[in-house]
Amino acid sequence: QVQLVESGGGLVQPGGSLRLSCAASGSIFSIYAMAWYRQAPGKQRELVAAITSGGSTNYQVSVKGRFTISRDDAKNTMFLQMNSLRPEDTAVYYCNVVQRITTATTVDEYEYWGQGTQVTVPS
Repeated sequence: QVQLVESGGGLVQPGGSLRLSCAASGSIFSIYAMAWYRQAPGKQRELVAAITSGGSTNYQVSVKGRFTISRDDAKNTMFLQMNSLRPEDTAVYYCNVVQRITTATTVDEYEYWGQGTQVTVPS
C-alpha cells in the first residue's frame, strides 16, 4: 500500500502562484508514474500533469508553460508549481501514483490516490 498526502492548496488571486506537494509513504517501490489530477465542481476529474520514473513529463494543454511538475525521490515527494493562476484552475487537486510490479511472468499495476487539496482562484 502507498499512502499519499497532498498539501499546499489555498486561495490565491488571479496571476498568483501556489506550490502543491504530495508526500508518499508506505510500500514505495516500483513507482512507474506520478501525476496530478484536478476536479472542478460539476466536472470530471482530469489529468493536469504527469511524470514518469525516468523523468518524462506531460501536461494538459491549458497548463503548459504555467505549471511545472517535479519529484524528489530522496524525499518521496512530488510537486506541482503553479504560476499565473486563473479562475478556471479552481478545483480540488489530487495526487496519483501508479505502481508497476513486474515478475518473470506478470506485470501488475496498482493505482493510489490522495485525499485532495483545494485550490481556489476567484474571478
